[in-house]
Amino acid sequence: MPLLIRIILPLLMLALAGCSSLQRKAAVPSQQMGQAQIAGLSGVRYLVASQSSIDQMAGDIQAGFKVRDEKTLNTPANYLSLSGGGDDGAYGAGLLIGWAERGDRPQFNLVTGISTGALIAPFAFMGKEYDPALREVYTKYGPRDIFIERGLVSGILSDGLSDTTPLFQLISKYIDQDFLRKVGNEYTSKNRWLLIGTTNLDAGVPVVWNMGKIASIGTPEALDLFRKIMLASASIPGAFSPVMFDFEVAGQSFHEMHVDGGAITQVFLYPSALSQRAQDLKLKLQKQRNAYIIRNARLDPEWRETERGTLSIIQRAISSMIQTQGIGDLYRIYHTTQLDGVGFNLAFIGSDFKFPHKSEFDTSYMQALFEYGYKQGLGGKEWQKYPPGYRRGFDEEVPKK
Repeated sequence: MPLLIRIILPLLMLALAGCSSLQRKAAVPSQQMGQAQIAGLSGVRYLVASQSSIDQMAGDIQAGFKVRDEKTLNTPANYLSLSGGGDDGAYGAGLLIGWAERGDRPQFNLVTGISTGALIAPFAFMGKEYDPALREVYTKYGPRDIFIERGLVSGILSDGLSDTTPLFQLISKYIDQDFLRKVGNEYTSKNRWLLIGTTNLDAGVPVVWNMGKIASIGTPEALDLFRKIMLASASIPGAFSPVMFDFEVAGQSFHEMHVDGGAITQVFLYPSALSQRAQDLKLKLQKQRNAYIIRNARLDPEWRETERGTLSIIQRAISSMIQTQGIGDLYRIYHTTQLDGVGFNLAFIGSDFKFPHKSEFDTSYMQALFEYGYKQGLGGKEWQKYPPGYRRGFDEEVPKK
């Protein structure tokens, strides 16, 4: 059964029949969200719609700056954004590994990830040493390594149609204490940033987690949180169970329910308001900055005759909205990069990739898509300089800083 149908059918059944929800702690009240912290792990996330969080992020960047000499300022800064896309993440994994084997993949100053991009991001952040692990994740494992189907009735009575314990175990296999220590060291000694996005479903807002800061804390609780954030970012609402995080406010305990970051945005770079705050703080940034955005999806519209039926129509509409949202995110990122004088480079799955996609997390499909991305990276990918459908020359009308 297609993934969207598996999500939609129980929702319709619930609307008709109704059922009692699972027990949970109260959600963090909206007026106290800014004060909520995880015990022993405070200040590790940003509510990007909040000015106070933008100030906090800018302050964390400033705190990480060492001596900014001319040599540093003249060294290009490179940013990598990895989008959602489910098993289409095999494309981004292949592209990155081929790029590394070509020999000119840079060390990224900033890596961001959403959904499947959140599973790729820590490996991409750590560099070529972890390419074998990244290859394994996107070519070796299948559905049984990602989720366990609960069955329709059990899924309806639970908080997701599938149990993602296998995915958490897979994440835990690669993200161990040694990996955490290395990520933390990159953050504290080099001011390199790894950010992962989730969706706070209670508040309906995006949350960006500073994974390097979490890693630098180094406790067993930090390792568990690191893994849970990766799981949460990849937890498709309805299909997979959400991840519950324990927060405290003024001595009271609350729950936050987090799901796939793609519920809000398919890909992100950094908040546009951050640039102004950096200017206010007079932070010296590298003179040349390049952003590489990997959209783990096709951007050309997929023609498909739609059956005249409720579920078929809903499925088609939702898939179209997700694709359109992803394109809108690319326009938003492009606008930010042009205002900030950052080079824009985009890669995505082309219309020339024709391998059949029989089921979600189909290993054969993922292996073929990985090879497709790998050949692009190895051959010297020609990155697109504009979002799809963008009118060239318009950016000349946008003032540059």
